[in-house]
Amino acid sequence: MSHPAPLFILAPPRSFTSVLNGVIGQHPAILGMPELNLFQAETMREFMTGVRGDGTRRSPFWHLMRHDGILRAVAQLYAGEQTMDSVDMARRWLLARADRSTGEVYRELCMQVSPRIMLDKSPAYARRRDYLDRIVESFPEARFIHLVRHPRGQCESILKAEGGELVAFFMGALAEIDGRPVIDPQRLWLEAQRVITDFLLTLPAHRWRRVVGEEFMADIEGGAKELCAWLDLDADEAAIEAMAHPERSPFAMLGPANARLGNDPNFLERPALRPSNVKPQSLDGPLSWRPDGASFLPEVRRVAETFGYH
Repeated sequence: MSHPAPLFILAPPRSFTSVLNGVIGQHPAILGMPELNLFQAETMREFMTGVRGDGTRRSPFWHLMRHDGILRAVAQLYAGEQTMDSVDMARRWLLARADRSTGEVYRELCMQVSPRIMLDKSPAYARRRDYLDRIVESFPEARFIHLVRHPRGQCESILKAEGGELVAFFMGALAEIDGRPVIDPQRLWLEAQRVITDFLLTLPAHRWRRVVGEEFMADIEGGAKELCAWLDLDADEAAIEAMAHPERSPFAMLGPANARLGNDPNFLERPALRPSNVKPQSLDGPLSWRPDGASFLPEVRRVAETFGYH
């Protein structure tokens, strides 16, 4: 029994992924999921425990990785609701598959979603090339949307987010100024773009599409129609109306107490579309988070310019 190849949004955090996922994920032929994160591990046992097959442990911060998204997804797909009881069922469902690969479990979810296309926007996939390779090993025909955001806007959004500075610190986004470390999230932006672009170069051109986040936010309907054309999906009045309401998704709200998140908390609290307030950004000038008044690294500027930023 077959199912449509899944669709993935690739981008670092705070790159408009929640909005894009919320809009496209409401197309009648697609189901936008929470952040599933499964391909960060080879097996479900490793995913659930952070312990690899050889007994070594993942990062000491692995336990901070939220499993809320996959728990909410399984609860909704198999129980038709997201309650504390259905989330407990979802946890048992996942543990019962501890000896399976994450790809096998992901395929099972795709079968449950079929005939719709499963859409996943887990930003963690952009951190490491082996995560992306694992996707293609499991789904050779998977398609990808590379969503980009101006590095200044993305970095400032990271630092404004609750716990953003702590996350940046744990991920090693540091610069040294006068002998002391200072958080510098531009390095996270750069590494994510390197991982994504190097990976996409290995794929046929028809399997991926780059979307400039600021352009999408300025014309969401137009951007949605362009993606529908690329995916060979209808963009009729009913589809456009559905995509205009990301708040109607079963995942566009805070979940039960034992699986609250699985997406950006700001989006979960206010998922309805609203006028964009994205301001133009420049690659020139000092960075607000750098106490020494430094500007972007030359490598960041070069990569951003290839995306059309100035």
